[in-house]
Amino acid sequence: MHSKRSNLATQRLDSPVETVPSHNPVFIYIEQGVAFEHQFDSSKVYANPFVDVTFDGVFECDGKSWVVPAFWIGGRQWAVRFAPPHIGEYSFTIRCSDPSNAIARRPALAIHVDAYRGRNELLKHGMLRISADKRHFEHRDGTPFLWLADTWWKCLAKRLPWSSFRQLTADRKAKGFNAIQIVCGPYPDEAMMEPKWANEGGLPYFNIDFSRVNPAYFSYADRRIKHLVDSGIVPVIVGGWGRPQAGGRSTLQQVGLDGFKRHWRHLIARYGAYPVVWIVGGEARDDYGPWGELSRYVKQIDPMQHPMCFHAPADPQDAIRDNAVFDFDMVAIGHEGLQTADATLQLLRKCRERSPKRPVLCGEACYEGHMQTNFADIQRYVFWSLMLSGAAGHTYGAAGIWQASVKGNPGIEPIYDWTTWDEGMHYPGSTQLGKAKQLLEAYGWSHFDVHSEWTDAGMYAAGIPKEIRFIYQPKRGIYNWSGSVVHGLEPGINYKATYIDPVTFRRFPIGETGPKGGDFRAPAVPSPQDWVLILEATGVKLLSKKTG
Repeated sequence: MHSKRSNLATQRLDSPVETVPSHNPVFIYIEQGVAFEHQFDSSKVYANPFVDVTFDGVFECDGKSWVVPAFWIGGRQWAVRFAPPHIGEYSFTIRCSDPSNAIARRPALAIHVDAYRGRNELLKHGMLRISADKRHFEHRDGTPFLWLADTWWKCLAKRLPWSSFRQLTADRKAKGFNAIQIVCGPYPDEAMMEPKWANEGGLPYFNIDFSRVNPAYFSYADRRIKHLVDSGIVPVIVGGWGRPQAGGRSTLQQVGLDGFKRHWRHLIARYGAYPVVWIVGGEARDDYGPWGELSRYVKQIDPMQHPMCFHAPADPQDAIRDNAVFDFDMVAIGHEGLQTADATLQLLRKCRERSPKRPVLCGEACYEGHMQTNFADIQRYVFWSLMLSGAAGHTYGAAGIWQASVKGNPGIEPIYDWTTWDEGMHYPGSTQLGKAKQLLEAYGWSHFDVHSEWTDAGMYAAGIPKEIRFIYQPKRGIYNWSGSVVHGLEPGINYKATYIDPVTFRRFPIGETGPKGGDFRAPAVPSPQDWVLILEATGVKLLSKKTG
């Protein structure tokens, strides 16, 4: 769609990244939150542009400014991407680290930003931020965001074809996933510069200190990252794996701090205009290199201040002690079934008790089918125990998907399992967690508080007093049909009680509690498995359903 305004050259940009023509338009017309790309030519040629010079786009509106790193396309050509966060009139200039480069003296461009009119929920509601109560995520317009991510660590690699990437995206979107954790940099469990890193354009860099970039790699990575955004899914971008790889040293130690800073500046330049979340490093910790210093750099140069964390292989405050720069905690401590599930729960509770408050979630635990373990019952237990203990969301993972396994190439050595990505895609846990997310969203989960006092040990409870109670009763003995006991019902409040089957999400109404208050003993469960018990106050206009 094009719009003409007197003699001004204008362009309407509706998809999340459009390219402004390389000639200098007098006026650019775009919509709020929509990423656009402006390409420009350096007036000078540099031997190694990725190292020898930096360019920034400087955007100003109503006294606010955003300094956006530019990225090198090739030759003398550069680009800057920006998604204007506000409606209004912007000016746009280019800044260069080399004062003799004439591009920095180019006149400012004018940008007119109108309200977004599209249907992409991420662009409609705005980029993510931390909520005022520091317990969950929300969009910039205040709409709550219940994080349900899938783990695609190696899915930028070319062994997962582009058609398969799109198929997997469509499956996860249909099931209710709204975030994807994906590595754009050194992969886990692989030596530096492994050929397996390559996508259709080759490896991301030509040397180990990341001083010679391969723009073709990132051009193909762009296509996949953009496709997630176009599908309404948040890319959660990991800058590289943190723990020691083949060779005995971590990626940060091998690349060097300067190289990783270049890498992160490039990631911010390419993807900071999208509604993304940053994970600075996977399994990062102080004894694997200066991850804290790198994290401060990332926060400093990110003009949009996207939520940022690191993927912690232990207590986050022990792994990287200089911890204040992170916006939320992501715990990730293993795959040993119920043992890992319970250890993760204890660590999440510990993190939630700290001051200042932060959202906390599990970023890796008990991948479904991983090493032929952790099937759907474990997925349900991990999800419900953490969510009703105050998690801000949850990250799922499945064998075959996280390592981008295809037939004949499992994508990792030593081989954990031979599951392929399309086999892992159909594991039932992903469907069950997607429906669990939808159930919580229907009852305004963002208003919930943890209420362990509402039920007995070994069960999990959260909700809103006098309004809604969620109780998760884990699977017990094979012949155990006994119901849950719900403590401390408020006098004068009558609740309608329902069992929800967390496998099929069939509802089994079990009557009303009565207004006398005190304890309520739910009747026998329909079958000896795990159950979700919902108590919903009757005759009350639910806060959760008004604003959830």
